[in-house]
Amino acid sequence: MRNEGLGSWPARRARKTPHRTALTHEGRTVSYAALHSRVLRLAHALRARGVRRGDRVAYLGANHPAFLETFFAAGALGAVFVPLNTRLAAPEVAYQLSDAGARTLVHSPARTPVTAELQRAAQVDLFLEVGAQYEELIALSVDEPLDEAVGPDDVCLLMYTSGTTGRPKGAMLTHANLTWNAVNVLVDTDLTADTVALVSAPLFHAAALGMLALPVLLKGGHCVLVESFDPAETLDLVEEKQVSAAFGVPTMYERLTREPRWQSADLSSLRILMCGGAPVPAPLIETYAKRGLAFQQGYGMTEASPGALYLDAEHAERKAGTAGVPHFFTDIRVVRPDLSPADTGETGEVLVRGPHVMAGYWQLPDETAAAFADGWFRTGDAARVDADGFVTIADRLKDMIISGGENIYPAEVESALLAHPDVAECAVIGVPDARWGEVPRAVVVPRDGTDPATDDVLGFLAGRLAAYKIPKSVVCVPELPRTASGKLHKPSLRREYGSARTTNPEGEAPR
Repeated sequence: MRNEGLGSWPARRARKTPHRTALTHEGRTVSYAALHSRVLRLAHALRARGVRRGDRVAYLGANHPAFLETFFAAGALGAVFVPLNTRLAAPEVAYQLSDAGARTLVHSPARTPVTAELQRAAQVDLFLEVGAQYEELIALSVDEPLDEAVGPDDVCLLMYTSGTTGRPKGAMLTHANLTWNAVNVLVDTDLTADTVALVSAPLFHAAALGMLALPVLLKGGHCVLVESFDPAETLDLVEEKQVSAAFGVPTMYERLTREPRWQSADLSSLRILMCGGAPVPAPLIETYAKRGLAFQQGYGMTEASPGALYLDAEHAERKAGTAGVPHFFTDIRVVRPDLSPADTGETGEVLVRGPHVMAGYWQLPDETAAAFADGWFRTGDAARVDADGFVTIADRLKDMIISGGENIYPAEVESALLAHPDVAECAVIGVPDARWGEVPRAVVVPRDGTDPATDDVLGFLAGRLAAYKIPKSVVCVPELPRTASGKLHKPSLRREYGSARTTNPEGEAPR
């Protein structure tokens, strides 16, 4: 095959295990042979509508076979797949489509109201709705062989990650990046061809796609796709499908334990419980250990496709609180500000290098150059390494807030807040939350002569930001703490306003 990229995976897998089940969604199963045929038909249909090598093809929707079919079809054409977060507001989606230059958007029916706005705001030529229109397109197409020359270093995926400047950046992940990440997962976990993986975390995030779905499909396993996480349904599916592997954030796993059936549910098939997005609390580790289950935690970022560190089940309890050791084909350094190696136990910045680390940020050469130091990706996260080589993530140098596994960058929220006519200055910090780990809080300086109500400030952000980015509370202050040079001093803000106590309880925003 001339196609050395991920677009060739359905063909390569179909010639080995054509009759094995690749995907299940809402009771419908798709074999590897059928997946290959549908990907070919979709690829031919997209080509007939003008999609060419290097073009960007976007997808907006929850977990569905069409997500992966579009992903592989784009790869078969040498095009670039752009997954979009379904929780984003229309202006945010429009920005990413425009920045990527995507002229094709495949979307779920649930996203039709958003696409109606996008037709006015984005330069998209083809809107393709999953359902009758999508199925008709595939049925009327052909599944003739398609072998576009695609190389390992060609860009496969453009995945947007929020930046500290307030604008999201597109991480360019090549076919080699994603392949090496999948190889890392297969080396470091016990995923087998008999794996039945429950994919309920969103595929538009790097973790569910890169740490579970792609490695399982590469190995020839079976992915059960669920459009949204539901704890009761999860327990049912584990029993019914004999699920052996899953990925989730701590909040998802905690919600399972609150189900009435938690103690009696048959979880004997589960072998691999991957968890990311935030450290797993010790009490949750103990709760799962009582059911004979151990977490396999990790640390990563979109720019690394995403795996960097992995804590296997063998060390889950003894090294609880750490993020493990580097993946097999990954190198990690923890350095001081001058980039010299930090001593054992000394906190420094995490640097990552490996064949799975991105090619750079889309159309942002300066940001790309700043993100690397002598070939090492600078994560902006602080960590320390113990005597055994296990890495503990200590803090986030970039002020990022992780809420229920979603990354929130304060600068983006602050930019939206400053558009409010009564807001003179503002800062956004994370505060502890029992359910989501942490949630954003806005600290606002009102304009002279105004007294903005909490509901008004939070309501102003509705439609401008995804709901999970909207602060859960607002604190009005006369001034923000600053350094002698005039820079905002967030450590002082966190000390003063960063407790779990909600100053404005009536001002909670929806998730």
